[in-house]
Amino acid sequence: MIAAIIQARMSSTRLPEKIMLKVCGKTLLEHMILRIKKSKKIDKILVATTTNKKDDVIENFCKKKQIECFRGSEDDVLSRYKFASDYLNSDTIVRICSDCPLLDSNIIDDVIEIFQNGNYDYVNNLFPLPRTYPNGLLVEVFSSKVLNEVYDEAKKPSDREHVTF
Repeated sequence: MIAAIIQARMSSTRLPEKIMLKVCGKTLLEHMILRIKKSKKIDKILVATTTNKKDDVIENFCKKKQIECFRGSEDDVLSRYKFASDYLNSDTIVRICSDCPLLDSNIIDDVIEIFQNGNYDYVNNLFPLPRTYPNGLLVEVFSSKVLNEVYDEAKKPSDREHVTF
């Protein structure tokens, strides 16, 4: 099963609460979810937010929109992803940051296809440099097996505050 896991929180430092800002009558998070739903390869979408009380609004939004929501550590984003993946029992994870409301479903499907057709542990559309896609279109795809290995090996807090560091 291929799951798109969107990491989302209200306590963004650059623009707090940005994912719930409305553009054209919809929140940025809703725009993103609608675009991800156009993917032909994603089986499930889940929003992985934190246990911080400020993120209750995200969980309530997900309930209203009938989107799976998982709540985990605010600082240990790696564990949030690992436990969200376990919750869904996903084989393949598509990592998406919540500040990409213009993400293109065709790009998502292209990256997933490269992952599926190669014998890869991890595929993204950011590297190698120079970048061929602008900021906001980053997609990362990896297996739950690799996520579990990274989870087990990452010991320092700096290794755990990002999923694919």
